[in-house]
Amino acid sequence: MNHTTPRRYAIVGTGSRARMYTRALTGTHRHLGRLVALCDTNSTRMAAHNRIVTEAGLDPVPTYPADAFTRMLAEEHVDEVIVCTIDRTHADYVVAALEAGVDAITEKPLTADLEGLHRINRAQARTGGRVTVGFNYRYNPVHLRLRDLVASGAIGEIASVHFEWLLDLRHGADYFRRWHRDKTQSGGLLVHKAGHHFDLVNWWIGARPVEVFAWGDLFFYGDANGRRHGLAADYERGHGSPGAQDDPFALHMSDSPDLTSLYLDAEHEDGYRRDLNVFGPGITIEDDMSVLVKYDTGARLTYHLTAYAPWEGYRLALTGSRGRLELDMTEFSHTTPGRDETHPVRGMPAPKENTRARLLLRRHWREPEEIPVSVGEGGHGGGDAAMLDSLLGRTDDGIRPDHADGGNALLTGLAANASMSTGAPVRVADLLAEGAR
Repeated sequence: MNHTTPRRYAIVGTGSRARMYTRALTGTHRHLGRLVALCDTNSTRMAAHNRIVTEAGLDPVPTYPADAFTRMLAEEHVDEVIVCTIDRTHADYVVAALEAGVDAITEKPLTADLEGLHRINRAQARTGGRVTVGFNYRYNPVHLRLRDLVASGAIGEIASVHFEWLLDLRHGADYFRRWHRDKTQSGGLLVHKAGHHFDLVNWWIGARPVEVFAWGDLFFYGDANGRRHGLAADYERGHGSPGAQDDPFALHMSDSPDLTSLYLDAEHEDGYRRDLNVFGPGITIEDDMSVLVKYDTGARLTYHLTAYAPWEGYRLALTGSRGRLELDMTEFSHTTPGRDETHPVRGMPAPKENTRARLLLRRHWREPEEIPVSVGEGGHGGGDAAMLDSLLGRTDDGIRPDHADGGNALLTGLAANASMSTGAPVRVADLLAEGAR
């Protein structure tokens, strides 16, 4: 259903990711919604977002500290709040919004732990409010084409999925220098990053996870591994550290006006440092993970995530009763150190503007058929722009993920984390029952 009256949106959490929503609501999608307020623990970051607003020719919007979130919802007559805070606090803001009669869009993951999931589910059931999870990869045109093929029965009933995801030495490293490195804040990469991938599988094959087994290690990053592999560098953070100057793993925020305004200039308020040494102490997440998932349809997933690969992309194969679909996606064929036209900010991943996709349909008893696919423009292979069209336009496109979708992806990651801790398979039903006690 399309709304003729633009909805009133507020954003809570004004870091890098939130800029996509600020720019959409003040530029490309301003006809669909109006940004009416910003909320954060850090006023400098909110000021940086308000500069985006004024550069678009609009008046700055009111800003609120985090402890005034519910007051903001009432005073600014917010229809829908966009949650871009650290993962652990997603549930706090989603639940508060629902209780105030406000719908919520949250960046993935839905939240970072089981307690937060139960809180969101209870609040949604009480209020009937709408919760949307920003799984932008659903909107990637390649992934949409693959889903259409599966739904059409091109390879019959799905028996197995093999999914390997590779993060390169720039993108992968970035999770180990910021708050994501703390598992209590992010849930680890099987929650924060792989939640995308688990959601895609759930959506492609129309299934829910029932049992999960996983292994995982911190193999590459961290202080002990840095010393063992001869990669350790003697500095705590990238900014202002002589030891970081020639380290290809260091992030140099001063190369970027955006990183400077959002983080360097904001440090005096909360002490958050965005550029810690990836071979330093304090990392509690894994960088190499293997997961097996059994679904309620009987299908099974074999999944692997590597966060220190020399190239970036993924390989996917779905095998069914009538054949097999194979997708190879290359986002970066290799990783280069330093700064160049492709990577203007030392240490940061660059936009994926040259992604190559190859999709093969291998039916039983036939020659392989290459399915024409093209990657969309912009972030996440065109997924960001299409997701904004859907979320802000409130379109009923059958793609928009809700709290149940977010919960199923989250439960896969949480069950995998539990399995890594116990060394045993984890039934999702048992995990839910334990968390509800």
